[in-house]
Amino acid sequence: MGIFERYLTLWVGLCILAGVLLGNLFPVAFQFISRLEYAHVNLVVALLIWIMIYPMMVQIDFSAIKDIGKKPKGLILTLVVNWLIKPFTMAALGWLFFKVIFADWVDPQSATEYIAGMILLGVAPCTAMVFVWSQLTKGDPNYTLVQVSVNDIIMIFAFAPIAAFLLGISDIAVPWETLLLSVILYVLLPLVAGTFTRNRLEANGDDHRVETFVQLLKPWSVVGLLATVVLLFGFQAEKIISHPLIILLIAIPLLIQTYGIFAIAYIAAKVMKLPHKIAAPACLIGTSNFFELAVAVAISLFGLNSGAALATVVGVLVEVPVMLSLVAIINRTHHLFEDNYKKQF
Repeated sequence: MGIFERYLTLWVGLCILAGVLLGNLFPVAFQFISRLEYAHVNLVVALLIWIMIYPMMVQIDFSAIKDIGKKPKGLILTLVVNWLIKPFTMAALGWLFFKVIFADWVDPQSATEYIAGMILLGVAPCTAMVFVWSQLTKGDPNYTLVQVSVNDIIMIFAFAPIAAFLLGISDIAVPWETLLLSVILYVLLPLVAGTFTRNRLEANGDDHRVETFVQLLKPWSVVGLLATVVLLFGFQAEKIISHPLIILLIAIPLLIQTYGIFAIAYIAAKVMKLPHKIAAPACLIGTSNFFELAVAVAISLFGLNSGAALATVVGVLVEVPVMLSLVAIINRTHHLFEDNYKKQF
């Protein structure tokens, strides 16, 4: 298992290439898998994400969650970044690049759609994948759960108004079934299963059984991540091959946004004297995106072949390798937060 974790960036890169290659060689197979969905949620991807985050959910100790309310700084940080900063910087960067810098390279209609796709990514903070990033940075699983849960609740009420405001329309049709089903599939069900498993393992008072079981499951978590990458890029393989320049243009502001938001959050976490195990997931939630929801809403609003849908797919293309680079940065700067372990926050 060590070699998988040590070279995870390489495996993800190979899976991206495999997904694009297989998607072009066997498009019918990927089209069949893509149709296995309900309310724009692909059930195969949902299953893989479930496999990916279930081991993290087994680590959740609800007895420790009751004390999180006494230490709210990490939660405040992620809420401010996710809802008061990120959506608006994403919209501003989209406008700057596609209405000004790249104006001569794209037509106005396409530019508007690319901006819309970026906005949808910016208004959807990460839900499922953050459990993977949290584990890779040795984040506190209990605190991560609370951060994700609070963000999910806010997203139910704030996603449509913020997206409508930034898109400049008043009657945005948000697929609520997609949002609610995604939360159930990606958070609620694996959480229930993880809690049930942990309770059964702790029934005889042996705490080591939980740790042993989690170690056995960790390889499946990596398999779930890599298989998800292959499928997502297989679904969009033809678009990626046929629009290489546009993909590059969309990726540039997304990269600036991702690293910029991370820098803001990480510096703020240091100033706020957050422990590393709290700072890491707090920063990564705001940096990462709920791309499953963003892709579904883009397709629902603008169509499968729209510029908005393409922009959200590029968001997936950028996110996985970039997030792995941020995980590496966090792990290498662990010492900057070392003193905070000894402080209350």
